[in-house]
Amino acid sequence: MLDRKGFDLWADGYDKSVGLSEEDNSYPFAGYKKVLSSIYNTVLCREKPTVLDIGFGTGTLTAKLYAHGCEIYGQDFSDRMIALAKEKMPDAHLCQGDFSQGLAVPLLQKSYDFIIATYSLHHLTDAQKITFLRSLRGRLADDGMILIGDVAFQTKADMEACCQAVGEEWDDEEFYFVAEELEREFPDIQFEAISHCAGVLILPKS
Repeated sequence: MLDRKGFDLWADGYDKSVGLSEEDNSYPFAGYKKVLSSIYNTVLCREKPTVLDIGFGTGTLTAKLYAHGCEIYGQDFSDRMIALAKEKMPDAHLCQGDFSQGLAVPLLQKSYDFIIATYSLHHLTDAQKITFLRSLRGRLADDGMILIGDVAFQTKADMEACCQAVGEEWDDEEFYFVAEELEREFPDIQFEAISHCAGVLILPKS
């Protein structure tokens, strides 16, 4: 798993490396643009919502939401990623912090119409995901929702089949979402499969 310095070094080439995987329809970023588009369209169903992006990277998605008048808050591990995102979103409220330790203190002072996370929360273990999602749910405004786009599967069997197909390319240091397992903790969670290795999870406030 990359540490903070590793993400800083990867920042400038991040969008390019994602694009190559997405164009090849290969793990881990097959369906990447459709995942982001799904979340983008859901968020913009509301007029100028307040959005918190967890692990926003270079701001690929949030910059587009920012351009449409969304009030953007965010947390990311990498100082370099934050600097690149800030160039696109000068008035966004961006904090540095390791989300495995929870939200940065300034972000705890707000409630959000949407909390989004794209290709970031797979760095948390399954147990950490549950704890973090519960805490994020508490930061949602009325009728708010959490939208997660990531390497994700409906069932564990689906994930294992993908792992077998990918072979040595599979990243054993990442922890991917399995919707049927999350349903035990969050019965109202919804999952939309986007590609053979990606999807969008939707968790409402209640």
